[in-house]
Amino acid sequence: MLQAAFWGAIAGSPLFFGALLGIFTNLPKKITGLIMSFGTGVLIGAASFELLTEAVYEGGLFATSIGFLSGALVFTLSEGIISKRGGSERKRSKKSAENHSGLSIFIGTIIDAIPESIIIGVSLLDQGTVSYLMLIAVLISNFPEGLSSTVGLKHDGYTKKTILIMWLIVVVLSSLSSLLGFALLQDSPSHIVSIISAFAAGGIFAMVSSTMMPEAFEEGGAVVGFIASLGLLGSLFLAHI
Repeated sequence: MLQAAFWGAIAGSPLFFGALLGIFTNLPKKITGLIMSFGTGVLIGAASFELLTEAVYEGGLFATSIGFLSGALVFTLSEGIISKRGGSERKRSKKSAENHSGLSIFIGTIIDAIPESIIIGVSLLDQGTVSYLMLIAVLISNFPEGLSSTVGLKHDGYTKKTILIMWLIVVVLSSLSSLLGFALLQDSPSHIVSIISAFAAGGIFAMVSSTMMPEAFEEGGAVVGFIASLGLLGSLFLAHI
């Protein structure tokens, strides 16, 4: 169980380190966009090659489809609510005409982080060790999110101390989510675990499509399509090692 908490904290830690970089440096937006595009490809690969493939094998196509669509729907509805309350720009470093809401940015990031962390805990049940593909995907995607969101929070007047405390809370919640994913599902039938995996995959796909892809293209330009392809190819190699 402690192993699950540890890996959950590791997965969430790039949010904090990205925040540190966003506070104390001015990393070019194009670099952020390229990192995010690579993370997009890796996340799509992890959700496809790791989560969905295993879910179909363990629970069948129908259960996997239900879980996947449910995850996508829940994330989409949550994203709609958060966006209306000022959190739609949480992955964007620029200051838009519309004011951000710090609380909504915070809650939106938690909504992004928790499903990813839960599935890291679940991967310990399936494999006896953490899914390194999923872990790498989350690590790469969380760093630019912490960076971009932090710059947005700075524009809205949040102090450095407040921003760092917010990200530390997200890291702690990531650790607890991974721990709970492991503890609550360790005695569950395999088809239940497969539905949870598919649910997480659906949430990841919806998140990538609605937040990471637009931000990556906006900041990185047309080359991000190729960089995302490299990320997807990299995840394919990792899935078969």
